[in-house]
Amino acid sequence: MKASTTTPLPEPVTTTTSEEIIPRSVLFGNPTYASPRLSPDGKYLAYLAPDQDDILNVHVRETLDASTSRIVTQDPSKRGIRIFQWAEDSTTILYRQDFEGDENFHLWAVDISKSDGGVKQAKDLTPGKDVKVSQVITNKRYPDEILISTNARDTKVFDMYRCQYRSGMDDVNVTLTLDTENPGNVIAWGIEDESNEVRFALVRNQEDSSNTLKVRDSVGAEWRELLTFPYGEEGNFVEFCNDNSCYITSTLGRDTRALLKVDLLTGETLEEICSNDKCDVGGVSLDEDTKELRFVSFNYARTERVFFDDTIKQHYDVLEEAAPKGSEVSVVSKTRDESVWVVAFSRSDGPTEYKLYTTDSQSLQDLFVSQPELLKYKFAVMEDVRIPTRDGLELVGYVTRAKTEEATPLVLLVHGGPWARDSYGFRSAVQWLANRGYAVLQVNYRGSTGYGKTFLHKGDGEWGIGSMQHDLTDSVQWAIEQGIADPDKVCIYGGSYGGYACLAGLTFTPELYCCGVDIVGPSNVKTLLDSIPSYWGPLRNQMLLKIGDVDNDAEFNKKISPLFHVDNIRAPLLIGQGANDPRVKQAEADQIAFSMQEKGIPVEYVLYPDEGHGFARPDNRIDFNARAELFLQKHLGGRAEEFEQPKGATAVFPLLEKEKASA
Repeated sequence: MKASTTTPLPEPVTTTTSEEIIPRSVLFGNPTYASPRLSPDGKYLAYLAPDQDDILNVHVRETLDASTSRIVTQDPSKRGIRIFQWAEDSTTILYRQDFEGDENFHLWAVDISKSDGGVKQAKDLTPGKDVKVSQVITNKRYPDEILISTNARDTKVFDMYRCQYRSGMDDVNVTLTLDTENPGNVIAWGIEDESNEVRFALVRNQEDSSNTLKVRDSVGAEWRELLTFPYGEEGNFVEFCNDNSCYITSTLGRDTRALLKVDLLTGETLEEICSNDKCDVGGVSLDEDTKELRFVSFNYARTERVFFDDTIKQHYDVLEEAAPKGSEVSVVSKTRDESVWVVAFSRSDGPTEYKLYTTDSQSLQDLFVSQPELLKYKFAVMEDVRIPTRDGLELVGYVTRAKTEEATPLVLLVHGGPWARDSYGFRSAVQWLANRGYAVLQVNYRGSTGYGKTFLHKGDGEWGIGSMQHDLTDSVQWAIEQGIADPDKVCIYGGSYGGYACLAGLTFTPELYCCGVDIVGPSNVKTLLDSIPSYWGPLRNQMLLKIGDVDNDAEFNKKISPLFHVDNIRAPLLIGQGANDPRVKQAEADQIAFSMQEKGIPVEYVLYPDEGHGFARPDNRIDFNARAELFLQKHLGGRAEEFEQPKGATAVFPLLEKEKASA
């Protein structure tokens, strides 16, 4: 008798996100709550929330009574407020706003004791055309004064001004008093707390792109050089101490940034306090009064802390114990006496939860969830991974899968900068793509920050045809070999430098990608650098060292600029651009889109007249993502929510307009 056989059942394919399509309006609309901030005296809690017109504005409530919430700003721009803070008087809200994405942020002040939500109560502290605020410094020892760095005197540089904001709130104009004039090479300022005087300057040498830390003993005293970081070295000032020393970070004599204590007179290192051989020092927490070190944070793939204060460690132990599984803990606000904290519990597969923490009782109280609508849905867990490159480097990456047991189409989501990095956490764009059926791969390619000077500067001169792009190629190949990605369905998608990487991927490795999405990405590196804002002037020479000398080597510029290689493109491209982008001008999108159109290469181009370097208005953000979703469905085969243009979206289509004009 023949033995019977059975065919084994296939392994189940596990979908990582909700079976239903998660609406774009939920993923990309305004948060219900964001950026909670305690007033210094602890009486009030301020936060961002949508108003009746769905525009983000600042709301204030009594800290322990949600029923007292009221709106205290009324942003007329429809872009919403995204950056705000308390002044030290605990009754004034300071917020920044630009005009339709031009990044000329003004500083506005609102006295919450007089505000009924009308815009008339807001005072522009930094009026003027093309004025941009860079730094805003408050000091608990000087509650009626703020220090503001702006380019009001000279648009190319930022001076430091003093503002007695309380005395001027009822005046027609608030007077800014010039405190410290920029000689033309200072790229950041710092104060000494006890005197509230500007005593630190970070100076960029325009000839060799070195950075020098300069200090002075008082206003009017001579500036003296503390330390110089030649190009290739990294470091910065952290804080003055109370004993004629200061904290700095530095790579001098090592690869990663360490936290050092140095002598203020000689620059001599008194102590190397903390370092990590794999990644740079990240956050540094100090006691505001004693300047004693509390903890140092590092982030290779996830956040880790080294504690120097047992009491603070005990508090964080309580918070870590209470954190939902997989969450990272951060303290986003404290009262002046540090008796109450606002704590954020952030995870990759759900919205951020905010709680109030009372230090005396070590107790937590629910505050709110950033986007409670997200709680209805299941989201994918982000995995941190290590990816080998062809020349032996290890890259830190993050994978978010649509399905765990089979290869799916892949979206390589490239971060901008490029001198920045991706990190762990909930990302609406990542979860949107996973829910539509795509694996998402994010990679900290060489040139990304946080991994030491060698890794950072291995990206020098490696744009487009070099090893920065090879890292992206190697990462896609890794995902294919790991069974994560379908090799025939890979999209490269990114914004800013990520948009450039998209264009470079389609032109220099056209066989690898079946489509691309470029948001505010440059297509010609020379024209990019020729059109940067005037206040980026002190940074331009260093950009040339990092990118390559496109000023004096036209052939090199042609080699690395996708615009000159349009004929190589085989895959369809979707471009999104803000008309008011001050960093990557509209011309960067125009020139490659029109070139592709003339050559008959499939390209779609969406322009938003009221946006800048990215899409701040929710209607525009949802609109572009809806178009991208249909584009990806067509070329990768995933699923899509039905398209419905948001009422407030301002999309225009330059390629279609050109066709109509020439018809």
